[in-house]
Amino acid sequence: MRILHTMLRVGNLEKSIAFYTEVLGMKLLRQSENPEYKYTLAFVGYGDESSNAVLELTYNWGVDSYDLGSAFGHIALEVENVYDACDKIRAKGGVISREPGPVKGGTTEIAFVRDPDNYAIELIQKKASYQQL
Repeated sequence: MRILHTMLRVGNLEKSIAFYTEVLGMKLLRQSENPEYKYTLAFVGYGDESSNAVLELTYNWGVDSYDLGSAFGHIALEVENVYDACDKIRAKGGVISREPGPVKGGTTEIAFVRDPDNYAIELIQKKASYQQL
């Protein structure tokens, strides 16, 4: 088994696609509309779906916002340099909600950014290696 995608409901598909592609550097992999059930799907990611997990952005026609609730935490992205990534995101209009620095109680360098629907995205500085279980 492997993770295929994570679905996020978005209030403005165009703004969300622009954020994930222009600000975070993902590619729009595919998009489809379902007029009968009034929704549009857009899949974005850093690589082909056959070998990479991606995000499914779901726009339900006529719904412009959602209550995000308290169960969802965040999406995590690995970056080469968390400080440079935040500078680039900020320069493209992205909102940094937690400036880069060490995680509380640890040494891993992280930051948080918010997407147009206020979903949290954690940026984690790439480590030399991850320990496997």
